[in-house]
Formats: sequence, C-alpha cells, structure tokens
Amino acid sequence: MARRERCSGCGINMLVSPEARVVRCSECHTLTNLVPMNARPGRTRYNGPPRMHENPYGNGPSPQHPQYPQYPQPQPSLSPVPIYGRKRALLCGVNYHGKSYKLKGSINDVKSMKYLLVETLGFPNDSILMLTENEREPSKIPTKQNIRKALKWLVYGCQPGDSLVFHFSGHGTRQKDYNHDEVDGFDEALCPLDHETEGNIIDDEINDTIVKPLTRGTTLHAIIDACYSGTVLDLPFVCRMNKEGRYMWEDQRNPLFYKRTSGGLAFCFSACDDHQTSADTTVNELD
Repeated sequence: MARRERCSGCGINMLVSPEARVVRCSECHTLTNLVPMNARPGRTRYNGPPRMHENPYGNGPSPQHPQYPQYPQPQPSLSPVPIYGRKRALLCGVNYHGKSYKLKGSINDVKSMKYLLVETLGFPNDSILMLTENEREPSKIPTKQNIRKALKWLVYGCQPGDSLVFHFSGHGTRQKDYNHDEVDGFDEALCPLDHETEGNIIDDEINDTIVKPLTRGTTLHAIIDACYSGTVLDLPFVCRMNKEGRYMWEDQRNPLFYKRTSGGLAFCFSACDDHQTSADTTVNELD
C-alpha cells in the first residue's frame, strides 16, 4: 500500500511505494531519501511540520528534519554515460597584473586546484580548462567574454553522472540589485581581468549559465575565493555555521524568480559572506 512522504525540497506530500528508498518530487524535482516501512523501528514515522531546535544565531528557532539513514541513490538502468560519469572543471585565476589592486596568489590557487583534481580526484587533464593571465592562447585569458564562454562550456550537454567543478580565485564585488531578487538588496559579482572596461559578471548571469541548466544526475561544485562571494551562485539555500559547528539553513528563495537547477545538484563553497572581504596571501606560492 502506498504511503505519504514529505518532499525535502518544497515540502509537498508525495505518494510512494512501501519499498521505496528514494523518490523524486514531481514539482521541484528534488531527490528525497526514504526509509522503507519494513526497516523502520516503531513510532519513527514523521510527516508533520519540521521539528524545531535552538538557533545558535539568536534569530528564533530553525527547522530540523527527522534524521533517517541515508541510502545511496540508485543508478539509472539505461544511463547514457559510464557509471562514474564524466568529469569537467573550469579554473579561473586572476592576478590583475599591473593594477594597484593586483593579487599574488590567484594563479597559484588554480594550479593547486588542478593538481588536486587530477592527482586525487581522478579528473583527466584534458577535461580541465584553465583561464589565467599566464596562458599563451588569447582564448584562455580570463576576460569577461572568455569566462562567459567557458561557463557555457562547463555545463554544455551535461548528463546524469557528470561531475562539474567551477573554481574562481580573484576579486569579487557587489552592486545594487535592480530586479529586486536579492534579500540584502545587492547583486554579488566576479571581476574578470577587463572588468574596468567590460564590467563584472553578476550572480544572476552565473545562476542562469551554470545552475539552471544542471539536469538530473549532474553535480556542480563551485569554489569561489573572492570578496562578497557568499551567494554569488544565487542558490536557494545558504548554510550558516558557527564556531561550535552548529548550523542552520537560510531560505533565499523568491517566489517571483526561478533560482533552482533543472533537477541536478549545485554546491558553492565561498571564501566569505556577502558583506565580507577576503585577503591575499603568499603562503605556499608557486609563481
């Protein structure tokens, strides 16, 4: 007999079979891990409102979902790609040579990231695109036009099983939000090499380019080492963690703006919050 379960994304009730271990929401396409009925101890079923726990940030209680065992997601029976999927990465390092605001460690950052991806995480060398001022090919200089093209390349034709990485090390900024989709009233942005003449790449464009196109089974990890980078991908939820390791999720969704993926997963690890700045360092510099 079918049972009701709550979607971990939008919260609607779904009818699922008693043996189901994972279900995809027909509304928001979120995958929700389940515990089969015959594997649950007595009185563990919970479909009511989210439980509340103490908010370490002092802004009232925050939701805490029931803690059930997490089961691996099943592989599609007819996956169009190998079981381990494809791996692709875009690494942008901008030092802004010759400028009063030049940086010293950005190119070193992307070199270190490439080493990690290839030597530890198994990314093929030819699946990594690096944009730095040290590149000889004009198409690999981190100008606004080249970064835009590279972002489109990163997600082009993404399929189930794909693992994508976007790493940006350079300057970040923020500017007034003119379409009123930001909670704080500011758009966050990345500064390409030629930002003084061509302008910045704002979070709305980044979301449109590499977040919304992510299809089911595709995963994106973004690592943004720049000022004001907390929500530079405009993801719908932000995780806040204090020094004791206690965390809460902030809901950044705006009903008037679509900020989700097309079924895939997107994660962003930022150097600082939207109102903070980060500093350069020469520790372990290779340049």
